[in-house]
Amino acid sequence: MIADPIPAATAILMRDGADRGAPPEILMIERGASLAFLGGAMVFPGGRVDPGDHAMVPADAVDADEVAARIAAIRETIEEVGLAVAFLPRPDDATMAQLRIAVAAGTPFAEALAFHGLKLDLTALTPFARWCPEHVPVRRFDARFYLAGMPREASTPIIDGNETVGAGWRTAQAWLAAADDGAIRIILPTRRTLERLAQHPDLASAQADARAWPIRRIIPFQAERDGVPSICIPDDLGYPITAEPLATARRG
Repeated sequence: MIADPIPAATAILMRDGADRGAPPEILMIERGASLAFLGGAMVFPGGRVDPGDHAMVPADAVDADEVAARIAAIRETIEEVGLAVAFLPRPDDATMAQLRIAVAAGTPFAEALAFHGLKLDLTALTPFARWCPEHVPVRRFDARFYLAGMPREASTPIIDGNETVGAGWRTAQAWLAAADDGAIRIILPTRRTLERLAQHPDLASAQADARAWPIRRIIPFQAERDGVPSICIPDDLGYPITAEPLATARRG
């Protein structure tokens, strides 16, 4: 029996390349090897949507689950890499450090924001995708992916050394090359996402692409492609590669 998925949110952070005209860079983090879920894998920052995220949703919100997921993506980015995404105003380093400590200590996110006079700009997150794989060995997540930009001067990640043991910025193509070389491990949703992002020269192009396609739950499925058993995704959601041989696909 397939377990009900856990609502989750993921932030795909992009910054300008180091040189003029260079491809944008994407932040990825390395999960601790001992973690039950995706231990040792490289992923985008994110995690489950908590009750506190729902508590921050305005009563007149049209889609409460969507708003809660955006809040969760922002909060999880603070917890995992200490970066300020979608804040008004943008906090300085000292404020961010205090905010992260407060959230880690169990202070409700809304209370921590109010203490520092901060608000969230949820429009700074662009919905990109929604993945809900069924083939998972530990737990199943229904994860909404969001794109957001980060200025280079405020993009240095700070890891906690527990759940997150590493983090770095590379182009989408460089992350894919590292995975192909065996230097890092990524799972199928991450690979398909990087392949899609690798098509774009900047954040604005990636955001325009995200808005051009519908967002539906992506549940990978098994089917034959050219006589080869493959793991597939729908072909009408903007992904340049929609099938991969079952023998090579990393699903968890």
